[in-house]
Amino acid sequence: MKCRETDNQQSLLDRLALLEQLPRPVLGQRRSLANQAIEARHHHPWVQLSYAAEGVLTVNTDRARFVVPPRLAVWIPPGLGHGVQCPPGTQIRSLYISPDVVPARPCHVLEISPLLRELILAFSALDVEYDEAGAEGRLVAVLLDRLADAPSRELWLPWPDNEPLAGLCHYLASHPDCRRPMAHFSAGLGISDKTLSRYFVRHTGMSFRQWRQRARLLAALPLLERNLRITDVALECGYDSLSAFIAAFGELLGCPPGAFRQTDKRKEHNK
Repeated sequence: MKCRETDNQQSLLDRLALLEQLPRPVLGQRRSLANQAIEARHHHPWVQLSYAAEGVLTVNTDRARFVVPPRLAVWIPPGLGHGVQCPPGTQIRSLYISPDVVPARPCHVLEISPLLRELILAFSALDVEYDEAGAEGRLVAVLLDRLADAPSRELWLPWPDNEPLAGLCHYLASHPDCRRPMAHFSAGLGISDKTLSRYFVRHTGMSFRQWRQRARLLAALPLLERNLRITDVALECGYDSLSAFIAAFGELLGCPPGAFRQTDKRKEHNK
């Protein structure tokens, strides 16, 4: 099965590479390209906008990890190397956009409002070479306008360019249930707590505590999507108390985990 998935991903990469330019400023017609996650690191000359109608996308770049639950999307600028992962059953929608028709923006997670979702769905039903001069072109103009105004969300985790610190960060991101204190890791690196704190701020823009908490909360999103009990999610993500998890989750996401999950569980029927 893994071999077949790899072959399918390589086939899609080959098809993307054959496109020297987009046939129109926006490409996203359902039958034009498979809506498929490609784990292998790749890049393309266009903006890519991808969101999961169901499931959670994880986008990895050299400098950051972006976690994208339903109702949100990831904006990937042209030329940025990235790989995309998602659990089985994830429903992906993707748009490829000419960089000439949108402002330059870094890779980030953005909100997909109900109106924007409907615009994307309506656009996906158009022909690849839609009529730019008529109503179809006006729909695309509104779509691009709404995308430009979509607010960002802080659902990303910066990777440091310092090698020892990067190893520590990858470990913590892979083990959100780890409860070892900072002193354990500073001792392992042969530095003081104060030095490790400075390294985190210098190389990630966050303190050790902030980075670790962000990593834990991002790890919680796929678990919530799998409908695990919130108490179990809190424990698996390293929280000793449910109240601490709910407070931290609300600070980052703007709502408690139960409300976030119920909103994200709205299914998109127009496939």
